[in-house]
Amino acid sequence: MEKLDQIQAAKGCVSNFYHQLDGSDVEGITAIMSQHTSNNYIWRGYHPFHQKTCAKQVASAFWQPLRASLKHMQRRQDVFMAGYNEIDNFESIWVVSMGHLMGLFDEPWLGIPATGKIAMLRYCEFSRVVNGKICETAMYFDIPHLMVQAGLHPFPPQTAAELVQPGPMTHTGLMHQKQDPAAGKKTLAAINHMINALGDWDHDLSLEDELRLSWHEDMLWWGPTGIGASYTIERYAQQHSGPFRAGFKDRVFNGHICRMAEGEFGGFFGWPNLSLEPTGGFMGMPATGIRGDMRVIDIYRRDGDKLAENWVFIDLLHFWNQQGVDLLARATGN
Repeated sequence: MEKLDQIQAAKGCVSNFYHQLDGSDVEGITAIMSQHTSNNYIWRGYHPFHQKTCAKQVASAFWQPLRASLKHMQRRQDVFMAGYNEIDNFESIWVVSMGHLMGLFDEPWLGIPATGKIAMLRYCEFSRVVNGKICETAMYFDIPHLMVQAGLHPFPPQTAAELVQPGPMTHTGLMHQKQDPAAGKKTLAAINHMINALGDWDHDLSLEDELRLSWHEDMLWWGPTGIGASYTIERYAQQHSGPFRAGFKDRVFNGHICRMAEGEFGGFFGWPNLSLEPTGGFMGMPATGIRGDMRVIDIYRRDGDKLAENWVFIDLLHFWNQQGVDLLARATGN
């Protein structure tokens, strides 16, 4: 089978899984997950879920309670893509879905009080497909964003804007059809250029000029709740990149599990991506002297030779829990 056909087959596998999962009642979720996943399935999720090693665990711990809380759930996708993984020398195929899970928040979830109103859970999911089965998943979701919608405020006032985040400005992120491989290669090159620029400190450039090497001037950085969204290089440097660099020391990059691209979109995730120590001030939190891990997903849209938009998922609950602050328990009283 040609590579493009293999990518399309993997997309079809995940699309079929979503169709059945989203159309199922709560009781049927376990059987559907077992049908579409391999026997050695691995699922990586945000705090308090972390890693699960079988479909039944994922169904009972995550999907069934969430679906029981967010009634009439819809999957509102903004990006759907697939490609070969650069990290394993382009051997494995991963399918990526990003958007919101929307429903009526009618029952509490994780101690977060129900509102009886529409609620939207930001998510991004990487799925590795082998022989028609999903054998590995990384699903990152912005629980603090849901907490804010329920009237809880787990973090001090953030530096950027709190929003229900839109999809790509171009509305071209849903790539169910075959894409030009050359476009994906160009996107992956732009992402790698940005990663390399971040790691190069041997220059006299200002932070803004360093960012201009990889980003359009009117870039959009859609960050997680607790940090927020920023628009333009100047405001991104002021509202996130600058405070982030100033707020941590001894940053260590741990690498990615997957990094891929298709068309004008691409992204990566790690488990964890970074290890670092807070020096105080970032997100209004104190210095702790404790190293912690950040689990991150980044999704990008390329425009020409540079990056234009970036959707970011960081497990901030896990990171601050490692620092001795259980923000979920503190905000919900559980």
